[in-house]
Amino acid sequence: MKRLCNWLAAAGAAMSLITVAAHAAYPSEPVKFVVGFSPGSTIDTVARIVGDALSARTGQSVVVENKTGANGMIAARAVAQAAADGYTILVSNSSSITVNPLLYKDLGYHPLKDFAPVTTVVEVPFVLTINPNNSRMRDVGSVQDLIAQARAKPASVSYGSAGNGNLMHLAGAQLATMADVQMLHVPYRGAAPMEAGLLANEVDFGFDTLSGVPLIKAGKLKALAVSTANRWHDLPEVPAVAELGYPDFDISFWVGIFAPAGTPPAIVKQLNEAIADVVSDPAVRQRLALQGRPLTQSPEAFRTKIGDELKQNEALIQRANIKID
Repeated sequence: MKRLCNWLAAAGAAMSLITVAAHAAYPSEPVKFVVGFSPGSTIDTVARIVGDALSARTGQSVVVENKTGANGMIAARAVAQAAADGYTILVSNSSSITVNPLLYKDLGYHPLKDFAPVTTVVEVPFVLTINPNNSRMRDVGSVQDLIAQARAKPASVSYGSAGNGNLMHLAGAQLATMADVQMLHVPYRGAAPMEAGLLANEVDFGFDTLSGVPLIKAGKLKALAVSTANRWHDLPEVPAVAELGYPDFDISFWVGIFAPAGTPPAIVKQLNEAIADVVSDPAVRQRLALQGRPLTQSPEAFRTKIGDELKQNEALIQRANIKID
């Protein structure tokens, strides 16, 4: 019996060494980043910046695959069902993880049971934006003007979003609720198509991502406010919605990295440390800063953040009475 116990202990130790060695070799083949939003969106851009940096660091290519639609749900489902080996990774925004589960009955994934959170990469404000060449917005120069127009002609003012239930949608609905006006929501298949809709005068305004800042600085779009409690450093002249009579208005989103549930903790840890390492590089941080505020954290802290936001967003959805048919 003693010999058997010794043999089992030795075998267990050998297996542990094999497992550690296998994890230490990660990644030994190309890694796929699955993105649920369109090329050119903030999520896609962040995925490509981080992917390029990880590729340079590890010597393995990182391929970005866009699986757009359903507010990121198609991509999330695909990764939730993928092999838990660290080679299929979800790059998602907070809408897919902390909003969709509160609105859709047949989601196809659970935000905490089906994923192993790795880290956030950036936190991002929205910018309430109009097209100054839109004839319907001719007399709108501020959020107050926008609200006044919506109040004068109920449901005549429309806003775009990156999809039903997206945080852009929630931001528009929150503004309408706080101002007690009716506005028409128009969902698109991502932030980039929504931005194109603004430029084409298909919608009157939208809570755009920071990808719209170059268009704002070029005069093609006009920023009326930012969605966070404080002004954004790159648009210091643009007020926060909270400054304009809506002190409780504070909405932002993050871009985060997820592995399928069951991915070995050693691989999750390696991936977390590798991403934190590349995000700390000044050149990478400079590129990421154009998309938001670089922010990495431990897998445990990220999991706690997700749980907290699920509770916060549930309260917001109830206040705004948002429902998905």
